[in-house]
Amino acid sequence: MTGTKREIELKLELAPDALKRLKTAPAPEGFSVERARTQVLRSIYFDTPAQALRRAKWSLRVRKVGADWIQTVKAGTGVRGGLSTPKESEALVDAPVPDLTRIDDAELRSGLWELLEGAPLAAVFETEMRRTTRIFRAEPDTVIELALDAGDVRTLEKIQPLQEAEFELVEGPVEDLFRLARDLPGTATARFSPASKAQRGYALLAGEDIAAAPRLARAVKLSPQTDTAGSAFQAILRSCLDQIAANRDATLALDAPEGPHQMRVGLRRLRSALKIHAKHLPDGSLEALDGEARALAARVGTLRDLDVLADEIVASAGAGAPPAIGLDRLRATVQAAREGARATLRNELVDPSVNALLFDLAALAEGLRIPSKPQDGDAGAALAAPATAFAARALEKRWKAVARLGARLDDLSLEERHDMRKALKKLRYALEFYKSLYKRKTAKPFLSTLKKLQDVFGYLNDVVMAHRLADLLRDRGEVDGDTMLAAGFVIGWHERRAEIEWDRARALWDDTRHAAKFWRD
Repeated sequence: MTGTKREIELKLELAPDALKRLKTAPAPEGFSVERARTQVLRSIYFDTPAQALRRAKWSLRVRKVGADWIQTVKAGTGVRGGLSTPKESEALVDAPVPDLTRIDDAELRSGLWELLEGAPLAAVFETEMRRTTRIFRAEPDTVIELALDAGDVRTLEKIQPLQEAEFELVEGPVEDLFRLARDLPGTATARFSPASKAQRGYALLAGEDIAAAPRLARAVKLSPQTDTAGSAFQAILRSCLDQIAANRDATLALDAPEGPHQMRVGLRRLRSALKIHAKHLPDGSLEALDGEARALAARVGTLRDLDVLADEIVASAGAGAPPAIGLDRLRATVQAAREGARATLRNELVDPSVNALLFDLAALAEGLRIPSKPQDGDAGAALAAPATAFAARALEKRWKAVARLGARLDDLSLEERHDMRKALKKLRYALEFYKSLYKRKTAKPFLSTLKKLQDVFGYLNDVVMAHRLADLLRDRGEVDGDTMLAAGFVIGWHERRAEIEWDRARALWDDTRHAAKFWRD
């Protein structure tokens, strides 16, 4: 048993009842399924004393399968948005220890020797899984292996249980992988796994927590020499998927406001990316995916707006409130509304529609086909065009949308100020998508100025939202004089501050419109 391949694998964390359902779930329409087989797999992971493999995101294991020991080396073991695409090589070995001479792939073999630098290898942790394997097929040639694992990750001192589903594309189009994952009963409320088994073992060894945590958008890294419009779009979609999936889990697990904030940012980044690349999308997919993202963003936005009211609007004004203004009941009312919105959102985030969106997004990202030699006028020619040329056009279009509103800044209505805030946000997302195509020293000044201007418009929008305090109090029956007086004080405090910030916005707009537009060079 030898060979080298690039895996495409989707990892999902499961609850016990979901794992049980998946073991016997019938094949969805368009698929057939073979009889399941179950076996116990013991895997021993090896590394150097300095954990050279972990630091390089490689893994080396020896796994007992029946009477055989199978050695597997993987390069690129990270997981993003549940997706793992390592390059791996497998080989039979004679004992539960590595034999590096059995690695057939010359690149992996030499890369591993270079990482080891002569250091000895030792076992660092183990996994023991009871694995149920199901093979699904679809016409004409799709083969997908579903591995359902229940077991433990173990070090000498600690044990961590794990229940996981791994969908691996053996053959066929990658879209079928996500179609199967979406349509199988039991996956609707699964979590997109944040880590491989190797990463879990290392984290357990180090006493690190890989539990859900709010996550900022991962930087999109592009090369002006090699990336095309299509490969850039693919990298952007992967970044959005990772941010949305990670912060969905953070919002479910934690009360921290950063989770829903970053989830809404991820959804907005996704919608911006879809509109920028609309001509690269299959017919009808823009409206469908954008609609799903917009609906979810609205649900998340309800909680996020109350987080802002509580932590930024009421809290900041309260620091300067005179003794006669009692804010305690106002704070309590906003907090109660916030807790209710959090509970509602958590129920909504385990609705099957959320995973459906994530599966659809992953299918789009991984299924994007970029021709290596497109013909003029070919549908794939736009995807194969240089990323730099596409980015310059996209950034210029976003800039012009901002500039049209900025040209009459002093005459903007409240609604138009909101429009400018959204236009600034879309421009910033686009700049962050493509900034790695440009020299940092040319892009940084414009981005820095733009961020300051966007922050001012964001605050001005929050001030408009502060007026919702009165409606919130009425909706919750808190309309006595003291509470309404407290709300009035908070609104008035921010209105005065908004006048100062508006003067600052004028100055920042002048700086922004005169700043060099680095994408034009």
